[in-house]
Amino acid sequence: MCNLYSQTKSQDAMRHVFDDIREGDEELVDLTGNLPSMAGIFPDYSAPIIRHGPIGGWQLAMARWGMPTPQVFLKGKRTDPGVTNIRNTRSPHWRRWLGIEHRCLVPFTSFSEIDNRGYAPRNHPVWFALDADRPLAFFAGIRTEWTSVRKLKEGEVTAELFGFLTCPPNAEVAPVHPKAMPVILTKPEEWRRWLTAPTPEALQLQRPLPDGMLQIVAEGVREDAA
Repeated sequence: MCNLYSQTKSQDAMRHVFDDIREGDEELVDLTGNLPSMAGIFPDYSAPIIRHGPIGGWQLAMARWGMPTPQVFLKGKRTDPGVTNIRNTRSPHWRRWLGIEHRCLVPFTSFSEIDNRGYAPRNHPVWFALDADRPLAFFAGIRTEWTSVRKLKEGEVTAELFGFLTCPPNAEVAPVHPKAMPVILTKPEEWRRWLTAPTPEALQLQRPLPDGMLQIVAEGVREDAA
């Protein structure tokens, strides 16, 4: 599963993407501050998402990567580092966060899977993007505010959390990672649909990106700064 991705486009680029999906006088409020290029985003890192605002409108905000872990997997553990990728949307644990108010877009420029082709070194990252220029795209994400102990040294915290949906791999990802790939949205109508459509309609987007739309852009590195 994807536990490493990059987002190297500017805040301005992310804000302008919203111009393609808003309707009427909808506005996007940027809460991220001075956001640096993020060549390697790992689990529990803070990263930007586009979400519904608490009293209407839209926000570009920061959240920590990793949704709350199902309670059954926390027995005997002192921390909950979170779940980064969500596949089984029929699970009651995840169904509570599939409504419009909890859906978000997770901007990215490339993502990494650990190589399973059999000839690369162990833990060899393979980076995928829409093309060599790493255009901006989005994962179909869900988010929530949650109180938990993420790290012992941190103690109990209340934080904005996110994860993104996965699906079967397409032709480019399957040789590297045959189990799954992130749900990737590339068109304004898909972005709008994920953020605003009724849940059954939105979940129709949980499908592989069409074959031929991804390419390998880097290998063997823990960051993709291009």
